[in-house]
Amino acid sequence: MKNIFILAGTNLGDRKANLDFARNSLARAGTVIKASSHFETEPVGFLDQPWFLNQALELETHLTPPELLSFCQNIESTCGRLRTFPNAPRTLDLDILFFGDIVISREDLVIPHPRLPDRRFALEPLAQIAPEFIHPILKKTILTLLENCPDSSEVHIVATISKQ
Repeated sequence: MKNIFILAGTNLGDRKANLDFARNSLARAGTVIKASSHFETEPVGFLDQPWFLNQALELETHLTPPELLSFCQNIESTCGRLRTFPNAPRTLDLDILFFGDIVISREDLVIPHPRLPDRRFALEPLAQIAPEFIHPILKKTILTLLENCPDSSEVHIVATISKQ
């Protein structure tokens, strides 16, 4: 299945290596079709922490959404993620933004990601690889969501990925 989008984020350790680890690990679950540039982003929520490096990835996989969630959580753990408090600094965070046009609302998994329309740090990288993808609930493109995003936090490209 295509149009599975994941946001990888990291603000501890070797951030570039952490994103590379995430992308390479996700490739074991299928095929990484597209990868955005690396974006350096200002923390949101808990502000007293280092800036993040984020990357949006499009994945094709045979896994179901719950299987993909479990796979992502295992990657995070392997990379040394500790869940100390909400919005805490982390070595790696993998959020499933979309799983095609599937809508899921469970205690442990909500797809599309419920806070995506309010997060510039996720919309900027996603708009680079899927500007015309339509949010299955809001019925707006990623580019439209970005243009209307209320988040004014700083986001900028720091490295362009050549393999798309």
